[in-house]
Amino acid sequence: MDATELDDLRLATRAFVRDVVIPAEPRPGDRLDPDVRRDLNVQAKAAGVFAPHAPVELGGRGLTIDQWSPVLQEAGYSPIGPSALNCMAPDEGNMHMLELIATPEQQARYLAPLVAGDIRSCFAMTEPHPGAGSDPAGLRTTATRVDGGWRIDGTKRFISGADGAAFAIVMARNDESDAAPAGATMLLVDADTPGMSLGASIHTIDRAIDGGHPFVHFDGCVVPDDAVLGEPGRGFAYAQVRLGPARLTHCMRWLGLARRAQDIALDRVAHRDLFGSPLKDLGVAQALIADSTIDIETSDAIIAKTAALLVSDSRAGSAMSSVAKVHCSEAIHRVIDRAIQLTGGDGVSDGLPLAQYLNEVRPFRIYDGSNETHRWAIARRASSARARAGEPRADVLLEPVE
Repeated sequence: MDATELDDLRLATRAFVRDVVIPAEPRPGDRLDPDVRRDLNVQAKAAGVFAPHAPVELGGRGLTIDQWSPVLQEAGYSPIGPSALNCMAPDEGNMHMLELIATPEQQARYLAPLVAGDIRSCFAMTEPHPGAGSDPAGLRTTATRVDGGWRIDGTKRFISGADGAAFAIVMARNDESDAAPAGATMLLVDADTPGMSLGASIHTIDRAIDGGHPFVHFDGCVVPDDAVLGEPGRGFAYAQVRLGPARLTHCMRWLGLARRAQDIALDRVAHRDLFGSPLKDLGVAQALIADSTIDIETSDAIIAKTAALLVSDSRAGSAMSSVAKVHCSEAIHRVIDRAIQLTGGDGVSDGLPLAQYLNEVRPFRIYDGSNETHRWAIARRASSARARAGEPRADVLLEPVE
């Protein structure tokens, strides 16, 4: 898609979200009704804005990663916009991985109906402590080779979208065998497979992800050989194919929500007088607006840089996605928090949606790996890069103090 076509799609998405999606938003704190979602999906298809990231041959718009941000930000201007356009987590990340790794048969069975919006999915990696969380190496769910397939045993928790998902992509640890090296294997598991069951719901402050974040149990769950996604034993490598772009699309969608919060704040300060002058002319309000503008623009820039790297150098892009995730998750939270401050009592009430926006974005500092884990990885990479470069120590370059 060339630049003109991309901008046309961005503007069409903007119009659809503001004219069709926003009027359909549930009250702050409520979840999107599945029937409303289905109706919005139909209207999004008719408007030509459905599944912008997905392959054209399956009904999407075929955008490349470096073209996603302008459109996904417009979708994210409403908390339910990504669901309406079928570019919401975890489905969007699963579509991307299935497009790259799945066999043609798996794509026909799982990817095609997922892109069409006929089904939802989940990605089952996180486990109860001391299992996999921010550190995937803690993976405890097992995939054991059996005659004609694999047996899965273990418990997953906080599996976003699992309630109502048609299938799960399951991360499980496997021992070395003739079929695979020791490591992790990804398996496609239909939700009605014997031995797979939905567990207790986990009630969280966010509401935008369809299907919540429940436990999922695997007790002697047997799947055939053709359920393996990619190659056995390479699950951790495949996870990076998914997680780098998925972190970034969270940044894109929620940056759109930060822009909505800033617009709400700007409307308020333009029409409210305090101490004899419009609020927008008071220095304290101007400082908050300026800082939010800086946070929005720097987030936009780092998203664009990371997306370009993911296209040209996936390894460097995946590393930069940690930087983008930490910066954007914290900057977006600050923007919404300042908008609440500028709107006063209305900001913390359900008269405005800002308090719910804060609830939606706060978990992003935990989801897709805690910010502390990403900071550790960022620092480790920076130190390793400097050591490999063999650069002189900075203190040696300084003039000695007499």
